[in-house]
Amino acid sequence: MNLQRPTKRTLVEQIVAQLEQLIENGTWPVGERIPAEPELVQELGVSRNTIREAVHALIHAGMLRTRQGDGTYVCSSSSLTPALTRRLERSKLSDTLDVRFALEQEGARLAALRRTPEDIIQIRSAYEDYRKAEDEGDIDSFIRADCVFHSRIIAAAHNSILCDLYESIGEAVQQVVSYGRDYLALQQVHAELNKCLIEKIIEQDAAGSAETVRKYIDASRDMLLKDIQGGKEEHHE
Repeated sequence: MNLQRPTKRTLVEQIVAQLEQLIENGTWPVGERIPAEPELVQELGVSRNTIREAVHALIHAGMLRTRQGDGTYVCSSSSLTPALTRRLERSKLSDTLDVRFALEQEGARLAALRRTPEDIIQIRSAYEDYRKAEDEGDIDSFIRADCVFHSRIIAAAHNSILCDLYESIGEAVQQVVSYGRDYLALQQVHAELNKCLIEKIIEQDAAGSAETVRKYIDASRDMLLKDIQGGKEEHHE
């Protein structure tokens, strides 16, 4: 066997790890321009070429994007998101939704078992924003509020891997799916189910929480797929 002895991480790899951590922990949030190359050189005490290679590595990973004449911007909070996006682009939409819903169902079950009083406050606050956006009929705000609501439930599961997976696939789904025009009407049907879900989580009813999400899934999957498919057919006409 032609096995190679392990080597220490290169300087570039160390810089990549530091920059990646700044992105993942939100110090450099998505949409923000990162410090200019000279500033990074001075801050990290390495050569310009080392910084350039590290930045190029993160661009290749899909976490950074260069805008000609304007600098380099954060475009993803995790290298997992671009990888999942590329994978989802080759998948059926129904398969993508199956995975997302599976994560939501397990997340709700774990949230019921592990939620803290602070988690409940965050979930209730997100639900209030969700209902406010629904009342105002602003579909863009509503979609964002809906995503935040479900993300807060996933966060209450207190499983970092589950949170990363859900966040990544959630971002990826929004990139590859064009929500239908009836998305708001669809979600209005589920408002009571989401309210029930909060109650089940507060009661620490794990089975009830999972079952409520299953009802949400069953009620939404076919309608969402049909609406999206109808929109695509109209687009092609």
